[in-house]
Amino acid sequence: MIRLVRPNIELKDKAIEFKMEFFSYNENTINGSELFDQTDDYEEWLKAVTANTSEETVNPNWVVTDTFFALNEEDRIVGIIDLRHTLNDFLKDFGNCGYSVRPTERKKGYATEMLRLIIDVAKENGLKELHLGVERTNEPSIKTVKKNGGVYERSFEFENEPADVYCIRLLWEK
Repeated sequence: MIRLVRPNIELKDKAIEFKMEFFSYNENTINGSELFDQTDDYEEWLKAVTANTSEETVNPNWVVTDTFFALNEEDRIVGIIDLRHTLNDFLKDFGNCGYSVRPTERKKGYATEMLRLIIDVAKENGLKELHLGVERTNEPSIKTVKKNGGVYERSFEFENEPADVYCIRLLWEK
């Protein structure tokens, strides 16, 4: 149905079109995009995203992160997802993954599939579990996390709104 592809220069025009669709729907935040929603320079963003994939080159204010565009069968970018290999104090509530599906492609199962695919990447990188923070009003994301095995772990507040952290166990101990 979809495949995950690392951002690259060949995807620049499609990526900008993807971002502009969010803005045209008055959505200014693209979760899981490593601040793609806050930059006007795709090449600079691409350099940063690429650097953040390695311990040797990661921005000192970030953690090692893999970011992927989700492309459908027509090679249209339908979503973006990231995998944060570790959690620092800032990320402890936000979790290991953020993701967004473009407004015109929602309710088609893409988020569930994106998270399923990133779970495979997490396993390949030796992660034992993923923690995902979800605002309680975001029912589609809660369903996505639960479909992928997410279990409620704890609650927190984000911008004065209640949110919950779910855990997806990747390696089961005997």
